[in-house]
Amino acid sequence: MSVTGAQAQSYSLTIPLPARAAGLAGDLTLPRAARGLVIFAHGSGSSRLSPRNRMVARTLQDAGFGTLLFDLLTPQEEAVDAVSGQLRFDILFLAGRLEAVTEWVAAQTFAQPLALGYFGASTGAAAALVASARHPGLVAAIVSRGGRPDLAGPLLREVAAPTLLIVGAADTTVLRLNRTALASLGSREKELAVVTGATHLFEEPGTLERAAELAAGWFARHLTSRQSSAVPG
Repeated sequence: MSVTGAQAQSYSLTIPLPARAAGLAGDLTLPRAARGLVIFAHGSGSSRLSPRNRMVARTLQDAGFGTLLFDLLTPQEEAVDAVSGQLRFDILFLAGRLEAVTEWVAAQTFAQPLALGYFGASTGAAAALVASARHPGLVAAIVSRGGRPDLAGPLLREVAAPTLLIVGAADTTVLRLNRTALASLGSREKELAVVTGATHLFEEPGTLERAAELAAGWFARHLTSRQSSAVPG
C-alpha cells in the first residue's frame, strides 16, 4: 500500500512479543518520508485509546512524525490491574514491555531509516526513562507529559537521550517531583517546560495543545531520519 503527498496511512496491528505476553494491540501511523517514529507509553490506568495521547499523536503526525500507540498491558492483565492496581506502578515490568515493543519496531523494515523517540505520560514516562537507561542508544529523544520521572529511581542518572519534561504549572506536586528529577537526569540536554494554567491531565483549554507543540519541537530537534521511510503494506 502506498502513501502519496502529505497523506498518512493508519495501521492497526497486533505486535508479537516473547512468551511473557500473548500480544499487544498497537496503532501505527506512518507519514510518507517520516522524520522519525515516536512510541507512546501511556500512564497508569490508561490505554492506547487515551484521547490526550491521541491528540498529541495527531500533532506529531502533522509535523511529519510517525507514531505508535500501544497498550502496555494485555486485556487479561488490564482486568487484573483494574482490581489490584499493581501492574500500573510496576515500572520495571512496564519498561520491559516497552523495551520489547521497541526492539520489535526497530527490527521492522519500515523502521530501519527512522530515529526512534519516546513520548511518556504519568507512569509511562518513568517506564520510558528506565527503558532508555537500560538500553543506551535505543531511542534518540524522550518527552514526558505530566510524568513521574522520580519513579525511575537511580536509573535517572543513566539516561543519556535528550529529555524534555512537560508539567502543568498547577500540578504542584508533580512539578516539584519533576524539578528534583531534572537535577538527577544524566542527559546532557534536558529541559523542564512548565505549561501555564495546566493541571495534571492538561484538561484546561489550550494547555494540551501547548504540550503537543512543545513535544513536536523537541522531536524536531532530536529525531532525524536517515532516509525516506518505506510504508509497510
